[in-house]
Amino acid sequence: MNASSMSALERRAVAALACLYVFRMLGLFMLLPVLPLYAAEYAYSTPLLVGLALGIYGLGQAVLQIPLGMLSDRIGRKSVIVAGLLLFAAGGVLAASASSIYTVILGRLLQGTGAIASTLTAAVADLTREQHRSKAMAAIGVSIGLSFAVAMVVGPAFTSAYGISALFLLTAALALIGVGVAVFIVPSPRIQSRAPGERPLAGLLRRCLTSGSLMRLNIGVFVLHAVMMALFLVLPSRLTELGLLVERHWQVYLPVVIVAFLLMIPALVVAEKRDWQEQLLRAAIVLLASALLGAALAPSALWIAVAVLLLFFTSFNYLEAALPALLSRSVYAGGKGTAMGVFASCQFMGAFCGGALGGWLLEYGGEVAMFAVAAGAVLLWLLSTRGMTLPAPSLSLTLSWRDSEWNYERLQRELLCLPGALDMTVFEADRQVYLRAERGFDIARLPPGLSLRD
Repeated sequence: MNASSMSALERRAVAALACLYVFRMLGLFMLLPVLPLYAAEYAYSTPLLVGLALGIYGLGQAVLQIPLGMLSDRIGRKSVIVAGLLLFAAGGVLAASASSIYTVILGRLLQGTGAIASTLTAAVADLTREQHRSKAMAAIGVSIGLSFAVAMVVGPAFTSAYGISALFLLTAALALIGVGVAVFIVPSPRIQSRAPGERPLAGLLRRCLTSGSLMRLNIGVFVLHAVMMALFLVLPSRLTELGLLVERHWQVYLPVVIVAFLLMIPALVVAEKRDWQEQLLRAAIVLLASALLGAALAPSALWIAVAVLLLFFTSFNYLEAALPALLSRSVYAGGKGTAMGVFASCQFMGAFCGGALGGWLLEYGGEVAMFAVAAGAVLLWLLSTRGMTLPAPSLSLTLSWRDSEWNYERLQRELLCLPGALDMTVFEADRQVYLRAERGFDIARLPPGLSLRD
């Protein structure tokens, strides 16, 4: 009875949330290739302070993902998303007004306090059924990848024409557009678990930090983003050394990201249809380690660099989609924001540590040492997956009604008491509810007046 394709509501939700990711990430990515080049315009600028201006955003994100994710479990996803985008916009305006590097650092820190990645990911989990969640994560992942490729082209050109202050204002404008998308397009469901008495602030946070299965996923995303940051410490200069002009790097990034996404799709389809998530997770980790070892040991040539990048992004995109989807299966609906907060904190801390440790290894050990250590970290992650067990897939049902007497309270009262019912996500304005239940749930027990939709 599960749908083979996303519903119109799911497509709308995924498209809107992908736009929020794009508006936010495009502004961040456009700064990466230009801020170090224009830092001399600011008073008191030094290489250390420029590095701090770049990295402090990730540190702010890592610190606040958990509390804001937990807050979204209490007051709702949309409120946290809007507040985070407004903080991000305010940080952009502050940085645009800067005459010294210290003001830029404060602006970037303020942008980092808009830590909504965990809330956005939790919203994706809320608004999609389990069988479509990996596809939704993949769609968002490729939108972020394309944002990166576009930013590598647009960022330098825009800054050259209008200046670094205008670029900061552009990031603020994109965030404000995102506020409009969040308010008017993202659906506003009401969510209830069968275990409403469990409070995420203590119980779920403790579970996130003590559960072996959850921590394996958290460690995984830490390693994944650490090695990504390490790769991009070397890749741009390596492409330049191989004869590719900086303004033409996008000619490598853009096709590689697109092809990697196309290669990833069959793996996601097989993982969902045959329940091979664990096997393909390990295969992707092996592929990631192979890409890093290739970067360390293969001779320098442009085609080899492109091949390594293709291997890396194919595995990276799959893992970027699979890890949060697997995490969402391990927590009840009312606590996804808390779990995603821990997950996102590990993600941003991985990027911060990958940049710092990768830079240290690059300076004192060289490229081969840096890539070898990165590959070793991935292999340790692979070892940590031994004994990993994932929750059994559940059944996701889409129900609708015409009777105006149906509402959230009645659905909570009559659905969650059914044997095997786990949690529900209610869209009262659309007269739909997603019911997640254990396999073997008796559909005949559904109350009269609720229709099962394909």
